[in-house]
This record gives sequence, C-alpha cells and structure tokens, in this order.
Amino acid sequence: MSELSSHGSWPSPISAADVARGVRAIAFPSIVGDEVWWEEARPEEGRRTIMRRAANGTVTDLLAAPWSVGSRVHEYGGRSFRPVPRRDDKALVRMGVVFVNSPDQRLYLLEHGSSEPVPLTPEPAAPAALRHADPVLGPDGRSVLCVREHHAGGTVRRSIVSVPLSGRGANDAAAVREVASGADFYASPAPSPDGSRLAYVRWNHPKMPWDGTELRMGLLTDGGLTGEYTLRGSSEESVVSPVWNSPSTLYVASDWPGWWNLYQVGLTGPAIALYPAEEEFHAPPGRLGDRSFCVLDSGKVVALHGDADMVPGVYDPDTLDLAPVDTDLTSWSMLDTDGRGLVAVASSPTVPQSLVRLDPVTGRVEILHRSVETMPDPAYLPIPRKVTLPGRYGASVHANVYPPTHPERSPEGPAPYVVWAHGGPVSHSTVAFDPVKAYFTSRGIGIVDVNYGGSTGYGRSYRKRLDKEWGVVDVEDVTAVARALVEEGRADAGRLAVRGPSAGGYTALSAVTGDVFACGVSYFGVADLLGLARTTHDFESRFLDSLVGLLPGFVERYRERSPINRTSEIEVPVLLLQGLDDPVVTPDQAFAMATALGERKVPYALVEFEGEAHGFTGERARRESLEAELGLYARVFGFEADVPPLELATEPPAPRPEPEPEAVDEAEPLQTPPGGVSAASVVGPEEIEDTESAQGSAAEPAPAHEN
Repeated sequence: MSELSSHGSWPSPISAADVARGVRAIAFPSIVGDEVWWEEARPEEGRRTIMRRAANGTVTDLLAAPWSVGSRVHEYGGRSFRPVPRRDDKALVRMGVVFVNSPDQRLYLLEHGSSEPVPLTPEPAAPAALRHADPVLGPDGRSVLCVREHHAGGTVRRSIVSVPLSGRGANDAAAVREVASGADFYASPAPSPDGSRLAYVRWNHPKMPWDGTELRMGLLTDGGLTGEYTLRGSSEESVVSPVWNSPSTLYVASDWPGWWNLYQVGLTGPAIALYPAEEEFHAPPGRLGDRSFCVLDSGKVVALHGDADMVPGVYDPDTLDLAPVDTDLTSWSMLDTDGRGLVAVASSPTVPQSLVRLDPVTGRVEILHRSVETMPDPAYLPIPRKVTLPGRYGASVHANVYPPTHPERSPEGPAPYVVWAHGGPVSHSTVAFDPVKAYFTSRGIGIVDVNYGGSTGYGRSYRKRLDKEWGVVDVEDVTAVARALVEEGRADAGRLAVRGPSAGGYTALSAVTGDVFACGVSYFGVADLLGLARTTHDFESRFLDSLVGLLPGFVERYRERSPINRTSEIEVPVLLLQGLDDPVVTPDQAFAMATALGERKVPYALVEFEGEAHGFTGERARRESLEAELGLYARVFGFEADVPPLELATEPPAPRPEPEPEAVDEAEPLQTPPGGVSAASVVGPEEIEDTESAQGSAAEPAPAHEN
C-alpha cells in the first residue's frame, strides 16, 4: 500500500477510549483570595462535580456521586455554582458553595467542611420544573440572586429570584422572593457595590441574546425592584454582562458598533466606548454566567478580545491603553476575579483546557489544573492553520485547517479531509486542543473546521449573513472550503466528508445533497425544520424565525430546506448519531431521516444512545460514536482502520411502537420527545460539549443547537 493510499491507516497511539475518558472539562472558575473553585466533568461517571484548590495547592472534589452540578435553564444552562462566605461560631469566614444539582435542578448549599449538601429551594411539583442558573451573592450576604425557570401547565416562565441561604426556601416556597419578572428571558443579575440597585439583562421572543437585549436597572428593596428603566440596548443591540465599576457606573459589552466592544454606562446619560476596535471583547451570550471581562480593585479591566479565539489584555482607564498579556495560550474564556487575583479557562493547540491564574500586574500566567492528566505525544498533535478563503460571490469564509499529523508519515499529497461544521449555528470553533481532531489527524485524515457565515467572533454583519439563509450560506461555505483545499492540492476530491453536531449536523445533512462530499456524519442533527419548530425547547422556539422565516408564511421554505425532504438528492452514505433523551433535537428526527434514507436504498447507519441528551457526556457514547465515524470513513475512503468498517443498512429501520398515553401533570416540563423511543438501537453494528470536541457536550455549548 502506498503512503498516499495509506492515509487513514497510519498507526496512532490515540484511541477512541482515550479520547472518551481522558478529558475532564473545566468550566466557570471562581476565585477568592488564594482559593479557587471550578466545575469539572466526570465522563466516566456521567456527571459533573465542583473542585476546590486550596492555598497550599491541594485539590479536593467537593461532591461525591451521585451529586452532579449543572443547570438546565434554557436547556444549555451555564454557571451552576457560586462560593459564598459563611461565618462559624467563632465568627471566622469560611467559604461554602451554592450549586444547582443537575437531576432535580434545585439549589443546594454545601457548607465548608461538610460532605452533605442541604436544599435551598423547594421541591417542584414535577421533576426539574423549577430550574436555576447563574447564582450571585445578594447584597445582604445572606441570600443569592439567580435566574429561575418555572415549567408549569405547558408554559415556561422566567424571573430573577432571591434565595435565602438559611434554607427556609426549601420548605417555604414564599421565602424564595421574586425580584424581577415579566420578560421572556433573564441573565446576569448584578447588585451594585452598595447594595442599593440591581442591574440585569433581559430579552423577549423572537429575539435571541445575540440579536437584541436590554440592560435594565432598578432600586433593590425588600419587596423587589422599583423604578426600573432601560439603560442600554434594543431589539437590534446585544448588551451583555453588566459589571459594576462604582456604585453609579457599570461596564458592559455591546455590539452597537457591529462588534461586542466595552462601554461605560452611568445611571443616566450616554454610554462611553472604552476601547473601540473591530474585534470582539465578549464571547457569544449563549450560556448564562459566561463572562469575558473583569474589573479589578485598581480600576483596570482585564478583557478577552480577538475573533473566535480570544486572548487577554489589561485596559487602563487612565491611559486608555490595552496592554497585551504575553501568553502562548491561544483560546481563553470564563474570567473571574475577586478584585485582585484572576482565573480563567485557557488552552492552545498543544495545551489542553486548563484552569489558569493570571497576575494582572506582572502578566504572569500559571497553570493550576489541566483537564487531561496524560497528554498524547505532541508529535501526533495537529497544529492548525487559520485561513480566510473565498466563498460564493466573493464572501470571505474563516476556517482552521488541521493537516494529517504523524511523526513517521508525511502529510504531503492530497489526503482525505473531513469538513467540520460547528453547532450553533450562531457559535464558533476555536483552535483549542481537541483530542477528537487528533484522533483523526494522527491516522492521516485531515480536518478543516469552518466558521461559516453566521459564526460569532467576526462581528455582527458576519453573524447576520445567516439571517433567513440557514441551510444555504452555511452549506455554501463548507462546500467552498472543501473545494478550496482540493484546488490547493491538500485534499483528495474523491475523499471528502462533512460532519457536524446539532446545527452542524443539519449543515452536514444538507451538504451531502450536493456532489462534493463522499459521505456525511450527523451528531444529533436537525433533519426536519418543521419538526424542529414543533418540538424544540422554549429558548430556541423562535430562533427559526430569523434563521429561516416566520411561520406559517414560509412553510414551503422550511420544507425545501429540510434534509428529510431532499433524500432524493442524497447518493452517499450517512451516519446518524443520536441521544434518546435529547430535548433540543428530539430523537424522532434521526429516526425519520434513517427511515427516509432506507426507503430510497441510500446506505446509512443509525446509532442511538440511551441516557444521552443534546451532547454526548457518557464515556460509552463518546467512544462508540468516534469508532463508528472512523469506521464510516474506512468503508467509504477504502482504507484499513483499527476499527471495523461501519456496516450500513439500505432498508428502513423497524417501525417504532406508539407511546402509551400518559396522564400529564400540569407542571410537567415542555417538549417531551415524541416517537416513543425507549431503548438504544443500532441499525447495522454500530461543546464533552461542542466547545471541546464538536460531538456536543456544553463548554460549551454553546447553544442554539450547539450542544
């Protein structure tokens, strides 16, 4: 076998099992003095926990199984815990932790030194019907403010509530006091330093938080908020992450100039731009509590900035300068500060997602904890090349190219390439370390990760390219990138694949209707746009208004752009991977797509996983999905892999029985997946969140069909 034809068969030390169990994703770090807390995934246990690093460097897992931290507000959640000061009988301040327990969505308090959390919010009438996210310490120090989501009677209602730390709210629902309500969505409750005011962000259907939000302000009293008014924002301006700079001024990020830039906002008067620039100073607002800038006690601001990949800089309001921080880490997120120290999550193509401490005075960056204990040999890790390629009609398309990488093989010559379409679709891909990419590139399969039109990180006008054009612009862009790599001589025109999670799965299924790709892979992807409009969750229930068009007026456009109605145009094998507990893209979508393909004798495989939702978090699902994907490429591209070639079906799967009628509790959450799917099945043998592996998980995923 020649070296050229052996692409895909290169021997690799990176196994699917290593990838599945090897990453313990880090999220939402918090710092108080010398102590640091963070969320950490446990894929081998199917849960997330809270970790604490003491001043002496000792790291402790605070939650024993089966406790699991995680919010389901908006289904994608966000920050799910917050350290809170607690005084013991000697008046010593020790830090406890308030957190959202993933199974029941109640808030709990774990006292310092205790192993048993106590509930702070009442048990809801139906499982997980009261959900919480983004807790912050209340101005009295005896409560937390957070976003609450209430599912009841087939509706969803959100508000900002105050929850007492005494635990009274666990048995007395009236003790949990509603502070702000009336809008469809809420984010970022921020009490002022003197405790007299509360700032927060809100928005309403059909807008998404990157479309248009309002920064609201009110006087904080025992009875709630009074004298509320809008400080900044509109239906065409996205304002995010208010942070108080003084009792009378805030810093926010707003995309009013076309990019999320930083502004100073007073209690009255116009907003003042801090550092106008054609780059982003905030991550897309998909996950609650994700902050990209912090204000220090010195008055300086540490802000992440850039495109899809952001790095830190220190802004001095006295000199108006933004000083760069010297770091080899390329992809930063999730800042937190106590006013003096600062922590974040950061990575690079060769450094795994890590908890880092940044000294804003010296610029020193210290890695405190890594998400991967044992790293692959760096010689097997691909170094991405950021490119901007011409798309259709001359539009620019941003992408990251990962060549086949192996210490004993040459990447020269046209290689098989897989074009990745990220979830979202209003999200982005970064160049952060990703063992999933290394799994393929170390075997000789190249990857190009496309930030197609609609992606965040490149300004509002680039995001707006997808308005009413989902299923068109994204497909044109991934196709144009594939063709460009072929023209460069990097990719083999006969061995091109397209894959993606969720919204990226929709792009992949749409792209295989053309003549460029030899196969496609959909991780919990959208197949039927009208079905999605009927069944998806409340947060994104009006998202399609902007992506496709208003119903019922544009019903034909929904049908025309649905892959399930275009199977007559698909002639290549398709792999469908789906979680059976997915409330975002419900499992009937993948099953219906498999049925439609089978009816036309198009080769396909449907692999479903019990207990998995939108984004595979369990070790088994992550391992088997990777092996199935490699098995598909081995069969289609004609190489021998270290997994069996994927067996494909050409007949429809067996019909599913209709679900038994059930009595519906009036408080039952919305969007029970239809279809009666009750067991994992495989037709043929066989953020980790998208932000980490593009299989879906949450770091981020983010959302909008990302996770």
